[in-house]
Amino acid sequence: MADGVSADGLRAVIADDQALVRTGFGMILAADGIEVTAEAADGAEAVAAVRRTRPDVVLMDIRMPGMDGIEATRRILADDSAGDVRVIILTTYDLDHYVYAALAAGAGGFLLKDVTPEHLVAAVRLVRSGDALLAPAITRRLIERFAHREEAVPSAEVRRDLSGLTPRELEVLRLLATGLSNAELADRLFLSPTTVKTHVGRILSKLELRDRVQAVVLAYESGLITPGSS
Repeated sequence: MADGVSADGLRAVIADDQALVRTGFGMILAADGIEVTAEAADGAEAVAAVRRTRPDVVLMDIRMPGMDGIEATRRILADDSAGDVRVIILTTYDLDHYVYAALAAGAGGFLLKDVTPEHLVAAVRLVRSGDALLAPAITRRLIERFAHREEAVPSAEVRRDLSGLTPRELEVLRLLATGLSNAELADRLFLSPTTVKTHVGRILSKLELRDRVQAVVLAYESGLITPGSS
């Protein structure tokens, strides 16, 4: 665990069953002034660490002994005492098939384990700010690979009625689910980036979703868009 405290108060927990991974990520975060409040070798330890230290962000491995990262993510995000914590899923280059379920459980995005130090730090800060960590190209690859698979069971958190959305908001949601960024949405719809951001914010608010990651998941689970749509 790092001794230093982040100048901006950013605090993180690292959950991974490999000690070398925890140590490496911890050194990277600490070098940038991000305090690592605890490390965990499995999901149960991660849940306990979050309750104990109340971090801003959790770096969560999926495959861990005992309680895996998916169940740990569900428990952490369902625990009101954990505060406004955000979870970033750690996965292999092959995009572990559990990732979709983790995102549906409320994770704010995912990182590949071979992430560069610069991208790791940037990702933690981005997710802490409330943004979702899914680049458009990754969104397409991830969701189209795992949506509507038997393993991907819709979660209660993302089953929502879309009838409350306006036609324009439905259009924005449909395009967002294809992996377009806000800038690309603005170009496609001939709107300003600020207007697009407002539409996205209203969609998340109406559907009671945490971020655009869950909005993408919902768009597929509701049938608004199907894998392979453009």
